[in-house]
Amino acid sequence: MEKTQTSFEAVLSNTIRRAKKVMQALAITNELAEQNRIEQAYAAAFDLAYEAERLALLTRVLPAYTGHPHARAMAKEMLQEIVPVKIGYTHEGWFAAFIPALLPKKSKGNANYFRDILYPAMSRFYYGKVPVRYPNCVLIFRHVYERSRPERLYRDHDNIELNAVADIIAFFTMKDDHPLRCEHHYCSAAGGEDRTEVYVVPRVEFIDWFTLEKNFPDEGVELIENRP
Repeated sequence: MEKTQTSFEAVLSNTIRRAKKVMQALAITNELAEQNRIEQAYAAAFDLAYEAERLALLTRVLPAYTGHPHARAMAKEMLQEIVPVKIGYTHEGWFAAFIPALLPKKSKGNANYFRDILYPAMSRFYYGKVPVRYPNCVLIFRHVYERSRPERLYRDHDNIELNAVADIIAFFTMKDDHPLRCEHHYCSAAGGEDRTEVYVVPRVEFIDWFTLEKNFPDEGVELIENRP
């Protein structure tokens, strides 16, 4: 009788197939680079990045399919170490969270990864504190792209998965995220490395943030533990 494949074995097999695709994409990119076919290597590198991201998504969920009771909690702890989120307030009193990764495109990314990173980080930051609730505010997403890849500055903001992050930020920082109480603003900037910066700014102070943003440092503005 043929053995029935477990869920873990099915996901593991899928992971192995995805890993082979990553290696194939890596080999193609390397071959094109060695041939000095830079334009083709450039395009192939995007395919490699896409396959690698899909592989990463599979490996993140793989431990949970073993049935180990602590697998999900351990995976979250690992993510917190690998992808540290900076949370705090600017010196102007604006809430900010810096995620050291770009949010995925809606058609290709998985928002669960960012939920697993951000929610525990926000819970730890506010543990024992009274959250600051902004009654009328602007929720700002500032997508910072590595300067060596300027073409990424022109991604369509409407095609980026924002809701997962917006919901978590709103839960901790807002009295009400109704459109009449919370406006949204999206922008992009070049920097030393990829990250997503999220700000919550009182509506009457948005023009101040907008004016200062042009001169934000590469590493991001300084964040402090308590609101001034």
